[in-house]
Amino acid sequence: MKRGASLTLVAFAIMMAAALLSRAADADDIALPNGTELVVRLTTTLSSKGSEEGDPWMGKVAEPLFSGGQEAVPADSKVHGHVTFVKPPGRATGKGEMRLVAETVSITDRGTFTIVALLKNAQDNNGTKVKDAEGTVEGPGKSNTSMAKEAGIGAAVGAGVGEIAHGGSGALYGAAIGAVAGVVHSVAKKHQGALLPPGTELTFVLNQTYLSKHVTPPPNADSSLD
Repeated sequence: MKRGASLTLVAFAIMMAAALLSRAADADDIALPNGTELVVRLTTTLSSKGSEEGDPWMGKVAEPLFSGGQEAVPADSKVHGHVTFVKPPGRATGKGEMRLVAETVSITDRGTFTIVALLKNAQDNNGTKVKDAEGTVEGPGKSNTSMAKEAGIGAAVGAGVGEIAHGGSGALYGAAIGAVAGVVHSVAKKHQGALLPPGTELTFVLNQTYLSKHVTPPPNADSSLD
């Protein structure tokens, strides 16, 4: 994780929260308890291999939010955000990572509201997870079982080659070469990165007491981070 990206993300959240607190709520705002969870279902694909810092993403509200006993944010309301940080998966070690923020939610007949929130969970079936309080999404990487399996396949192929070339005793020699080749192949392949396909449910925790139409987040606030 890059320290500059983390500090800028925190500063951005503080700035937005301060802007909301500095002004009085009005009739257009939606009052919500601090810590309210907003569940968003992605409609675009995000990945640490294909996405870049500053890329926009879109989704829809999966579960409605209620305020004062009334439905305030209906399901299927459109949510927009952008990617703030990407680290591609490494070859021998490391897992692909990315960080994203939700910026606005658009409600039919009511307009577009600013969101100040942090990503808590990314629900998918690929082993991708949110690893820290800053909402960093981490890919599953390559498991030890997968590496052992590939090494075993290499050993079997090497043994077959050794059997043909040197007879029975050559099988052991070939197996050793094949095992090494299998490990090299595993290390050379990039680990699986963080992947969030359409339909992935993202859970954001709101860091504000109301959604506002009058505070607009700066476009791609973190897209210039290195």
